[in-house]
Amino acid sequence: MSNEKKLTEQESLQLITSMIQKAKASYHDKGISAILWGVTIAIASLLSYLQIELNFDFPFDPFLLIIVAIVFQIYISVKESKLNKVTKHEDAAINAVWLTYGISILGLVAYINIVPNVSAQLSKQEGWEFVKHYINNTKPDEILSPFVLSSYSLFILLYAFPTLVTGITKKFVPMIVGAILAYVFFIISCFTALKFDLLLGALAAIVCWLIPGIILRRKFLKLRNNNV
Repeated sequence: MSNEKKLTEQESLQLITSMIQKAKASYHDKGISAILWGVTIAIASLLSYLQIELNFDFPFDPFLLIIVAIVFQIYISVKESKLNKVTKHEDAAINAVWLTYGISILGLVAYINIVPNVSAQLSKQEGWEFVKHYINNTKPDEILSPFVLSSYSLFILLYAFPTLVTGITKKFVPMIVGAILAYVFFIISCFTALKFDLLLGALAAIVCWLIPGIILRRKFLKLRNNNV
């Protein structure tokens, strides 16, 4: 009877420990990371769309808001590592994926903003420049500033990467579906104008991260309330 009682106490302790660990899920499981990126990318995409549609400029590139998302993600990741001494290998891997994704997005933003100006300067040094020539000769030729063609399609393609990795690793179907839709949006964006690409990017952010993040958040809060 003593052995049976001792075993029951151990099982109870294991159950309590398991419940605590579930309540201390990573911020990916809590939906924080997904909501963070969903809101940031959707806002940046929509602001960029408004710049084109309404023909005005912000004092900064809206996609620099990504810096805020990266800083916040690093902060909550460090804070979480201090609170939870034990970090699952899959969570550490996903953290690395999202950090790499954020840096890659910043690199792409830098490329799009830097390379055209550098290209223009290099071409002038060589004695030539880009010119817009109208085939029907209805307008005079214009000096053209270099630009990256269909650049935002590359962003949409990159959005699918961390989403698919997280969805497969966590076995979370909404993110897997969101990643697949992002690939579909990427294909569509190859045939549309930039302003429509930006709308597709905002939609990709919503289906990849915002909606799955809200679903994760609700599940986490429900689990935590049940364990209280």
